[in-house]
Amino acid sequence: MKKDLGTYATNTWCPGCGNFAILNAIKAALNSLADEGLPMENVVMVSGIGCSSKIVDYVNVNSVYSLHGRGIPTATGIKLAKPELKVISHAGDGDGYGEGLEHIVFAAKRNVDITAIIHDNRVYGLTTGQYTPTSPLGFKGRSTPFGTEELPINPLELMLASGATYIARGTSHGLDILKKIFKEAILHKGFAIVDVLQVCVTYYNMYEYYDKRVYELKDHDASDFNQAMAKIREWDYNSDSPIALGVFYKKEAPTFEDRMAPAGPKIKDRTDKIKEVLDESF
Repeated sequence: MKKDLGTYATNTWCPGCGNFAILNAIKAALNSLADEGLPMENVVMVSGIGCSSKIVDYVNVNSVYSLHGRGIPTATGIKLAKPELKVISHAGDGDGYGEGLEHIVFAAKRNVDITAIIHDNRVYGLTTGQYTPTSPLGFKGRSTPFGTEELPINPLELMLASGATYIARGTSHGLDILKKIFKEAILHKGFAIVDVLQVCVTYYNMYEYYDKRVYELKDHDASDFNQAMAKIREWDYNSDSPIALGVFYKKEAPTFEDRMAPAGPKIKDRTDKIKEVLDESF
């Protein structure tokens, strides 16, 4: 396996795409974990559909392409079947917060031990510029030439309310923060979500907007739910408020796999009993 985790696949992202930062950060985080003893054969990356999903072609670890919006349930199934694996789901904001919103809410609610990395460019880039759940009010795109009439959702507020046990934000102009967050999110036992403000230079170039407003969280108590909520709500994806980067919330809690494990023998007993009844019936 190449040390840099590169592959032979030709990269087709647009020059300047924020996905390059995410690619470099995830490879750096995985290499650091490999140096600390994590076997790369125990890492699985899952993707949906979109520009973000191409990342699985460019990282030399096990990977699965799922359906649009269905990366999270696929990752959940993998984790339940092979709990020893580190499972990372990549999705865009349309994929994760649009088509897949119900799945990501339930993954947070269940505290499934997977990492969700959202490439949040706030536009459907692969299909050339439609608005997404995080596009600001008035966004003009291919499907809304006169501007949207919808306010954006604040996905991290929703994730905190849904029960996620690790919540963080980064940007594609903050590589050092991304590396640190990705590594910590992968090691976290429970549902971890990292919302990356990843700029689409072709259809929604927000580099200047973010560069003027972002700051790194300091002296923040990530164990305090109310403090986390206040910091998450500071910027609502539609204003000119400061944009905090870093870990908003982190806590330890039983995972979905922990809760399911004791039920294993009971399920087998019930299955054997059903089989016995069916055999007698036929």
